[in-house]
Amino acid sequence: MNIDISKFNQSRLLVVGDIMVDEYLWGKVDRISPEAPVQIVSVEDEVFTLGGAGNVANNIVSLGANVSVAGIIGTDRCGNVLLKKFKALGVDTEGIIQIPGRPTTRKTRVIANNQQVLRIDRETKQDISDATMELLVKYIDAKMPLVEAVLISDYSKGLLTEKFIKKIISSAKKHNKITIADPKGLSFSKYSGISLLTPNKKEASLVSGVDIIDRSSLLKAGTKILNTVDIDNLLITCGKEGMVLFERNKEPYIINSKARQVFDVSGAGDTVAAVFGLAIASGASFADSAVIANAAAGIVVGKLGTATVSQKELSFALKPYPDDIIFKHKNLSELPVLIQELRKNGKRIVLTNGCFDILHTGHIMLFSASKQFGDILIVAIDDDDSVKKLKGKGRPVLSANERVKILSALDSVDYVVVFSSDKLNELINIIRPDVLTKGSNYSSKGVVGHETIEQFGGKTVIVPITEKISSSIIIDNIRHS
Repeated sequence: MNIDISKFNQSRLLVVGDIMVDEYLWGKVDRISPEAPVQIVSVEDEVFTLGGAGNVANNIVSLGANVSVAGIIGTDRCGNVLLKKFKALGVDTEGIIQIPGRPTTRKTRVIANNQQVLRIDRETKQDISDATMELLVKYIDAKMPLVEAVLISDYSKGLLTEKFIKKIISSAKKHNKITIADPKGLSFSKYSGISLLTPNKKEASLVSGVDIIDRSSLLKAGTKILNTVDIDNLLITCGKEGMVLFERNKEPYIINSKARQVFDVSGAGDTVAAVFGLAIASGASFADSAVIANAAAGIVVGKLGTATVSQKELSFALKPYPDDIIFKHKNLSELPVLIQELRKNGKRIVLTNGCFDILHTGHIMLFSASKQFGDILIVAIDDDDSVKKLKGKGRPVLSANERVKILSALDSVDYVVVFSSDKLNELINIIRPDVLTKGSNYSSKGVVGHETIEQFGGKTVIVPITEKISSSIIIDNIRHS
């Protein structure tokens, strides 16, 4: 496989589908209602994210490509929230029609004490009018020559009628464009003529009538769908088991997933469609595009909520021998979102900082002990210029990039961030750790940043280090020997 992910920047895709708002209400539960045997959730935060076709578009933008979106929303508050979010991303919204009286599809998830306790759906599934469809078709016909592929995101909300889908596919074929559909429903016949259909295993089982219990039944179901539905290619996604690509006159292509902890499968199908479309637009084969999409799905299920994947993450995941360094190393700009997610999941955060130029037993003891004070250990390392100022000529021995790789290999370390030593208080204000740790060669009052952390209720802990060892001692010993 030879695909340059940077080529995604030159692509433009068209997304047609059900646009929705994913609303998350985060709170705490500490009592039961006296009115009924239900939990009382004290809401502490409210977050709106792009869902459905909106999440497909968000994935495309996060990978550096351009995207136009066609669909319908209401004139309500959520409709305006969607438009504002799209415009902030630079998405072309000319194809989004606001219909008075039609509610914008909203899925509200109530999450308390780190668990989802309720989901509320506000929507209508009424089919769009012929007049609305014709307006959308007119827009799609005008955009078709300007895009490389069309993604159809169907959530059965009344937009993608069989009649409308046929018109989309007809327009795409007229301009020789690839069409990819993430389907919904118990019949795939309305997607006749599509270039690629991407159902999940459950959907494939229901439509084919084959109970998928193993690889053999999976291949049987996929072959049956390909033989009975007028589609060019079929990609069945199987979650942690990977996916299987069925192409006409070819053997099924099985793609296994790398074992990874799964936090949230929300929106994984959106990511698959977006990445597959971008790979195809960049000149990859269907088989290679499936491999890339599978890698992307493996990344997003390791994140919370309807997440996206970056070019950096995807490029790293596609390396012959990938590891978790890319997921542990965080830039300063990535920290606010990370910290917000960790806090919402009730994680206690520990921060320790230093040069860590040459790793030794004292450092290992510090990290191991620090992790005992919380759930997440963030190690902040001084950048190369800072180390040089602090330690003098010839330092650091190892560059920041090398130090990040070494620290990321430690199980006790959850995240690594590089910073300038004069920005420590700023870093502490971003992370707002529950605990700041240092080795016993410091006193608690001599730790830089202790006043800042104590201002918002955190504390400084001095970890006893019995070994009399330091990077400077090791380096001096090497020089003298």
